[in-house]
Amino acid sequence: MGNLVNKIVASKFWWVILLVILLAVNYLASSFHARFDLTKEKRYTLTKASKDLLKKLDGEVQIDVFLKGDFPAGFKKLANSTEEFLGLLKDRNSSKIHYRFISPQEEMPDSRKTYGDSLVGLGAIPINLTVQKEEGESSNIIFPVALMRYKGKQSLVSLYPRASGAISQDEINSAEALMEYQFVKTLDKMMEAKAPGIVYAMGNGQPTDLKAYDIEQTLTQDYRFGPVDISTNQIPGEADVLLIVKPTIQFTEDQKLKIDQYIMRGGKVLWFIDNLIAEQDSLRYTTETIAFDRDLNLTDQLFRYGVRINPDLVMSLDCDYMPFAVGGTQENPQFEFLKWNYYPLFGTSNNNPVTKNMGLVKGRFVNSIDTIATPGITKTVLLSSSPNSRIISTPALISLNENKNAPQDAKFTKSNIPVAMLLEGKFTSLFRNKISKSQLDSLSGYGAPFMEMSKEPGKMIVVGDGDILLNEVSPKEGPLPMGTNFYTMGSQYEYQFANKDFLQNCIEYLVNKPGINETRSKDIVLRLLDSQKVKAQKSTWQFMNIALPILLVLLAGWIYQQVRKRKYAA
Repeated sequence: MGNLVNKIVASKFWWVILLVILLAVNYLASSFHARFDLTKEKRYTLTKASKDLLKKLDGEVQIDVFLKGDFPAGFKKLANSTEEFLGLLKDRNSSKIHYRFISPQEEMPDSRKTYGDSLVGLGAIPINLTVQKEEGESSNIIFPVALMRYKGKQSLVSLYPRASGAISQDEINSAEALMEYQFVKTLDKMMEAKAPGIVYAMGNGQPTDLKAYDIEQTLTQDYRFGPVDISTNQIPGEADVLLIVKPTIQFTEDQKLKIDQYIMRGGKVLWFIDNLIAEQDSLRYTTETIAFDRDLNLTDQLFRYGVRINPDLVMSLDCDYMPFAVGGTQENPQFEFLKWNYYPLFGTSNNNPVTKNMGLVKGRFVNSIDTIATPGITKTVLLSSSPNSRIISTPALISLNENKNAPQDAKFTKSNIPVAMLLEGKFTSLFRNKISKSQLDSLSGYGAPFMEMSKEPGKMIVVGDGDILLNEVSPKEGPLPMGTNFYTMGSQYEYQFANKDFLQNCIEYLVNKPGINETRSKDIVLRLLDSQKVKAQKSTWQFMNIALPILLVLLAGWIYQQVRKRKYAA
């Protein structure tokens, strides 16, 4: 009898211990939160740059995400991924990070306007998504954005950079991979006291009409942007980036010296250069035009920095469309959309934050780029042609009649022709060992001594096409977004190319902190099921996921009963 009582007491004692342990574990779990990221690509781990940025917060951050509602599976997945990421941010600084999900159709407090109306006013571009359901088609207006507020400032965060009507798993995956970069770069800009400065170089025939409208609209949102005539003015020292877009007038040695010394002092330059005179407007009233050298007098300068823009044209079978007269009469011609090989499309690689997860970029009459062996300079190709490309030397005859017959594929055998190059390192001055006394005097007049080499590593991006950044102008709608083809609007060939993304990514890479740029390099690997294996092994996996757990529980219960029988049999 005494042994039985002792067993009962001992049994209750262990139950008390287990209850205490359970309560202690729950208390610790509510007080301390830990997460173990077992994914290969560290999907649920913030980069060091993000963690350091969150530590510097001296005010509260409110994030409103407009992905609440009845969405297709792709955007539901994006909403879930956004909530998981914001949870990571809150884990790092729970007292400063606050977020909520809002439906764009909800009315704003003390206002008859919806959140969607407010977002359009802030510049958000909605997606009109048509989904096929059993009861018919359903149309949804989706705003894949978040609104971030910090210390009186507010800014939109793009959650789905490729805002098009078509949704693919690859695009959703790319959006998730870029999510940390989109939030962190926006927060970093809001924490800076002064936005970076972008100077638009003038004085050499650079476009200042409506064709450059979208450049200004894009850059004034996040930067201090303004033009400077480098013929009569020095490049401001506080300018972070000098933007040179499609000059048409030859550069003087004085202008080249100003650009050179700006680079030596740590300035970054974006060159968008058309080395040839080849314009679509020339084909408006005639069927032929000749492409020839502009003679911009920049070859020696770019050569010294490590690249050469060639006086040639890149043609590709992967190109944009143009309307061509294929029949009818002179008074009533019949038009058809045909590929125009002088409008090549350029793919991007994922080896650099500038072009990672970016779409196709369209060019017009583009020049190829060669690299020069330059000590201390690293070169990275940003844009290159498709595998079905060719190069023609100049002067070259460009004729609309070329499209009457299908292009000969045998001529389009070159691939990956570089047309945009990133240069990084310590640059050497073009005027080293050859600067004149008058040039030295002009520099001293500005209080700037001549520098033969840059003290710190610098960056520049050289592109062999100026039209990449120019927008087309519609007679009815006015300036169109960058990367839009006016001729294909409203047709089955309409497509929004990533030209604007390319400009923004280039600027961000040049002005952002290196650690923030690294967040753009994050990869999320798609691990899709093999449909053939799923069909072949369907019964096996159903057994393992449904029946096997039940059998294991029953087996554990039977073993427990057998142990009890043996233990208390005496």
